[in-house]
Amino acid sequence: MSSRIYRAVSVTGAAQVIASAGAHYLPAVIALPASQELSLSPAILFAGFSVALGVSALAGPISGKLVDRFGGRPVLMLSNVIFALGLTSLGFAQGMWSVLFAYAILGLGMATGLFEVAFSAIVRLFGKSSRNPITGVTLIAGFASFVAWTVSVYVESKLGWSGVCWFWACVHILVGLPLNALLPSPLTPSAELALQKDSAQDNSKNPSATVTASATASVTASVTASVTAATTAASPPPNPADPAPIPSKVTAFLLAFVFAANSFVGMGLMIHMPRMLEGMGVPLALAFTIGSLVGPSQVLGRLIDFFFMRRWHPLISTRLAALTHPVGGALLLAFGAPFAMAFVILHGIGNGILIIARGTLPLAIFGTKGYGQRQGWLMMPSKFAQAAAPFLFGLALTDWGSNVLWLSWGLGLSVFVALCLISTKYRPA
Repeated sequence: MSSRIYRAVSVTGAAQVIASAGAHYLPAVIALPASQELSLSPAILFAGFSVALGVSALAGPISGKLVDRFGGRPVLMLSNVIFALGLTSLGFAQGMWSVLFAYAILGLGMATGLFEVAFSAIVRLFGKSSRNPITGVTLIAGFASFVAWTVSVYVESKLGWSGVCWFWACVHILVGLPLNALLPSPLTPSAELALQKDSAQDNSKNPSATVTASATASVTASVTASVTAATTAASPPPNPADPAPIPSKVTAFLLAFVFAANSFVGMGLMIHMPRMLEGMGVPLALAFTIGSLVGPSQVLGRLIDFFFMRRWHPLISTRLAALTHPVGGALLLAFGAPFAMAFVILHGIGNGILIIARGTLPLAIFGTKGYGQRQGWLMMPSKFAQAAAPFLFGLALTDWGSNVLWLSWGLGLSVFVALCLISTKYRPA
């Protein structure tokens, strides 16, 4: 069964690199040359990306419901086709409306092919023991920015901005589609039952192999119990006589706020980090260098989560992650430019873990039933926040200068407070 996990994690993670390259990391490369060739303002290209995020937000619950019903493989394969159509259309765009139309198609691809659907696909395969596979997917996908920008800049220098769009469209069909086709299918109930019986027999013959057997049979009920027990070790064991509390709508709203606020800060700083650091007294060239540390810091955060926090309840590790941005912001506000690197690294570490939390927190609190559709609803405000962040954060930076850091600091602190209002005692069946 371990080979099944490795297969799912490796193909999903690699496919996410391709999906992100043709979505989140594309505008930064093509916006300027495309706007010059089409005689459009670069703002139109970024507005198109906001349109894509809006479409993705609206279509997210439907995509999640499709994963709940049919599994992740057909939905992710469909996303490759939609991405290819959108990127091809964008490469042939001749004006504002054709650009916006192409980005609307890309929005459907994002709704069916990015992290939320990938997480739902993993949960559909491995149930409550999905935390480690989700972390594995995010670790591989952490290299998306390096791959996307390096390859896209090279292709743009040879084939122009249209060539970049067509290149990634071909990659989706020739590489992404076969990768997603390799994603395992969910086990049938009879197969799960047989696997559970085999695991029980092996454990009875060799009690010392109980832990190993539980780890390798991660989609069975025995693994679900062992992983749940491990991840909730920090909490007292439940009393069988007391029913576990049921998550309320308030909990769902708090989670949606956490994801939306974190996405707003993350997207705003992704676009405007160098300018903000320059306002704090960091030379612009150095600000770009320091800002580039966000990506490696996110990978470091995911490694920390995997090696040191995976036995904790995900709410505990997420609370600690939510504190990193306020702590780094406080250091930067108090001491200025000398702590710019510390701020960026702390922000990146926390953001890396919070991205994992988008998949693990809803799983730990609400369980597996209806996971995909619930992910779509929970992430809808987050996608709208991402769409609005470049404009609103940039407007605040223009008006307030470096004091815009108070905005991100306050939102980061509010994320921590919201997480503290959510109980760790939810134990869905």
